[in-house]
Amino acid sequence: MQPKLRSNLFLKRLVDQRYLLLLSIPFIIWLAIFRYIPLFGWITAFQDYKLHLGWFNSEFVGFKNFVDFFKHNLFASAMQNTLAMSVMMLVFGTFMAITFAVLLNELRYLPFKRFTQTVSYLPHFVSWVVVANIVTQMLAISGPINEILLGLGLVKDPTNVMIKPEYFWWVVVLADIWKEMGWNAIIYLAAMAGIDSQIYEAAEIDGVNRFQKIWYVTLPGIQGTIVILLILSIGNIINIGFERQFMLQNAVTFPKALTLDYFAYRYGLTMFRYSFGTAIGIFKSVISIILLFLANYLAKRSGTGRLF
Repeated sequence: MQPKLRSNLFLKRLVDQRYLLLLSIPFIIWLAIFRYIPLFGWITAFQDYKLHLGWFNSEFVGFKNFVDFFKHNLFASAMQNTLAMSVMMLVFGTFMAITFAVLLNELRYLPFKRFTQTVSYLPHFVSWVVVANIVTQMLAISGPINEILLGLGLVKDPTNVMIKPEYFWWVVVLADIWKEMGWNAIIYLAAMAGIDSQIYEAAEIDGVNRFQKIWYVTLPGIQGTIVILLILSIGNIINIGFERQFMLQNAVTFPKALTLDYFAYRYGLTMFRYSFGTAIGIFKSVISIILLFLANYLAKRSGTGRLF
């Protein structure tokens, strides 16, 4: 294509999409102010930053903060906890959200369907402070869970799960699934709504049962959505946060609760080691970018779809 013709096509496309471009301007400004300009603060990771000296007068120390981070005796534990809980949330959270969306999609009584969907995503708006208190009370020795297990004869003595380090990952994962499952199912329900109804009619003519329609029509119909969400989730797998762990942990379970974000908070911000905390943030960002491109490459190679 000639450069002049290409330029004309580009200008024509700009004119045709002028309203969409105008609508995107506020988002671009927000992105620049809150996402790109703050990247200047990354210089803190390469300094012995002192708040009273500022960026321009603090001593430059190179990669010292990164070395201190990697040599820290809790680095391996924090990395293991982060990856373990992230992968568990990704696998079980995605499976439960898709399963819940499929079950909701199969409901034919619309009032009950709407009620169930509304109730399911309400926990998304509940603070982790409240959720952690509910989970703690439910799993306490005198809590409902132990009472039910004792009543059914499944256990002989009540167990305080909250002080068992071996159960901590599962407590966090299950609490996260309960809180976010309904909210995460919304996008899958929207994707299912876009499947052509004629495909279901053709499947019925072929004599497939309800389960087969789910397996051969519904799930393939939302395959692209699943892949894109998985790519985004894998790219963000190391950014697990620390709210869940911070609220649910105690002195006994702390070794299993320490994630990279919690590590940065506890050994960086609370100790006024801003450079150390920033170095952890940069490390997480680099790993996230690598995982994002890797997941996108694998999706592209497999032919299931890609993000970019």
